[in-house]
Amino acid sequence: MSKNLNASVAVLLPCYNEEVTIGKVVRDFKTALPSADIYVYDNNSTDRTAEIAAGEGAIVRKEPRQGKGNVIRAMFEDIDADVYVMADGDDTYPADAAPAMVDKVLEGYDMVIGDRLSSTYFQENKRPFHNFGNRLVRGSINGLFHANVTDIMTGYRAFSFTFVKTYPVLSRGFEVETEMTIHSLNNNLRLYEMPIQYRDRPEGSVSKLDTVGDGIKVMGTIFRMIREYKPLPFFGGIGCVLGIIGVVLCGTVTVDFWNTGMVARFPTLIGAVMLVIAGLLLFVTGVVLDVMAKNDRKAFIVESNSFAMLRRR
Repeated sequence: MSKNLNASVAVLLPCYNEEVTIGKVVRDFKTALPSADIYVYDNNSTDRTAEIAAGEGAIVRKEPRQGKGNVIRAMFEDIDADVYVMADGDDTYPADAAPAMVDKVLEGYDMVIGDRLSSTYFQENKRPFHNFGNRLVRGSINGLFHANVTDIMTGYRAFSFTFVKTYPVLSRGFEVETEMTIHSLNNNLRLYEMPIQYRDRPEGSVSKLDTVGDGIKVMGTIFRMIREYKPLPFFGGIGCVLGIIGVVLCGTVTVDFWNTGMVARFPTLIGAVMLVIAGLLLFVTGVVLDVMAKNDRKAFIVESNSFAMLRRR
């Protein structure tokens, strides 16, 4: 906070059964950001998470809707600050990186990403399928949006006021970080990646991630957001594939007719024509939805500018 001592900072810690680590996490952030308000949102914990956090001086609130996405949605709606720092309550992210992240937001960045993958993540994380999933998600999103984001799914981030108040949280679970990144890339927001030292959970702390189940949800989120944010490549690509198949089938029927003077495969001809029509319809659908998506991006820019202006006042 060296650049602006007057800026209000909120540390957001969504928690579910983190009694082993939450006390240390709150103390660490109090040391790193002594003037910040630290919020712990208890997501139906069955242990002493809320009690320990309150004892360490955190502002504890309850969120009954289960899922990290639901908690973040409530945090973004309830809390007002100039800068927001979001981390997990499992003590895997270093609090001493937070002041530098806050400074970057105050410089004008919309979101600062705590990049685990450029440092110690692959050495510290003992779950190989998580490592594979991170690489798969990163390659898919960067390829589609022509970006170069290293850590798509990190839970350690800092945000500006305008980002928080204009970001629509749709995901309910752990896929929310992927959604944040795609939203930022689609709307050409100012992103900054800062390498951080990741450490695995300490002894006794249990991960809430379901490798297969949450992985499927993340891929589903990517599929949904590609369909919404990149409709022309999505629908146009499918339409082109169907159209090419239909044209090839029409070609085989045409060759038979050229050689024999008869159309012997009427079902093939009818199916081929239907495929061509379906391909054309999908392509036109992609064009129409692409125009709508561009209009949504324009509306988002106007809304962001309005929030920024209101904040300055």
